[in-house]
Amino acid sequence: MDMSKLTPEQQQAVMVQAQNEANQQIMQTMMDSMIKSCFDKCVTTSSGDRLDSREQGCMASCQDRYLDVRTVVQEALQKRQGMS
Repeated sequence: MDMSKLTPEQQQAVMVQAQNEANQQIMQTMMDSMIKSCFDKCVTTSSGDRLDSREQGCMASCQDRYLDVRTVVQEALQKRQGMS
């Protein structure tokens, strides 16, 4: 896309859209990492298709920690966007 042919408002809209898409990708990568990391940490036995109570508790705690971090990262990204 030739940005020089766009108005300043259109250029800004394209940049905001690109930043939003990048932020979404970061969040998706973080969620994928959370799932894998928590599963690897918490599920230590192959007990079929269900998690036992210890594994469930571990997964819940692990996901809570990741989601807390996600919130902090999201707030930081929003602040960074506001500075641009």
